[in-house]
Parts: sequence; structure tokens; C-alpha cells
Amino acid sequence: MKQADTMTIIVDTREQRPWTFGDAYRLERVALPAGDYSIAGFESVVAIERKSLDDFVHSVTWERGRFLRECERLRSYELKTILVEAGVPDVWAHRYRSKTTPQAVIASALAIQQDYDITTTWAGSRDSAERIAAMMLSRYHRKHVEVRDAR
Repeated sequence: MKQADTMTIIVDTREQRPWTFGDAYRLERVALPAGDYSIAGFESVVAIERKSLDDFVHSVTWERGRFLRECERLRSYELKTILVEAGVPDVWAHRYRSKTTPQAVIASALAIQQDYDITTTWAGSRDSAERIAAMMLSRYHRKHVEVRDAR
């Protein structure tokens, strides 16, 4: 059996519109300490924070304090990213419901990367974000399970 076949993706219980990942992985709903998605057995070191573009803009503006506390919790994780279901061109085109300037949105993403070592991955769409998340989690799982099993 392939490692990806045995991987269980943890979906935070607070996630309102969770990705389903098709039938490729087992899913389990658990309250995560940080982030929206992780891997069973790696919940304290792997986190993907899923954001729609409107949610990302809201998080870096109106809910900035709360969101930066979340970023602080993620700082020590080995794999962490904010995975946005939109692309940078969507930001520049102001395809979100806020008066916040595109420059401020991009600047916030860059500040989070520099201040907390958390990348913002601009996926382009919800479907693409889900696929990227599956690839990220699968690669991390494969790499770390193989290392653990080799010991």
C-alpha cells in the first residue's frame, strides 16, 4: 500500500466549507491547535490555513490581531502555509469585498512571511488550492513516514 493511501488528513472542526480531497485520503474531523488541515500524527507540526480571498482580506484587516495570534502559534510548525483560493491577479484586480487596497493586502502577506516565516500560497481557485494542499500534505507525510520507518 502506498504511503498516500494510508495518510489521514485532519480537518479542523471549525472549518465551515472543508475540502473533500475526493476518495484519495481518509478524512477525520478534529479540533486542531492551529490551522484548518493537518496530518494524523503530525497535528502539532503541520498546518494549512485555508482562506478564500475575502476571508484573507478580512483576516489581515478587521481581524488582524486574532489572525496574527494564529500566525504566532504556527511560527514553530515545520510545514505551515496560508493557502488562498485566489491568485495575486485577483488581488490586484480588487476582486474582494473591502475598501482595503490591493497593495495593503499584498504587503500584509509579505509581512506575515517575513515576521512569522509563513508563506502565503496563492492557488488561483478553490479546486487548485485543494489539489495543492493534498500534494503538500502527501509529500510531507511520505518524507517523514519513510524517515521514521527507516529507523
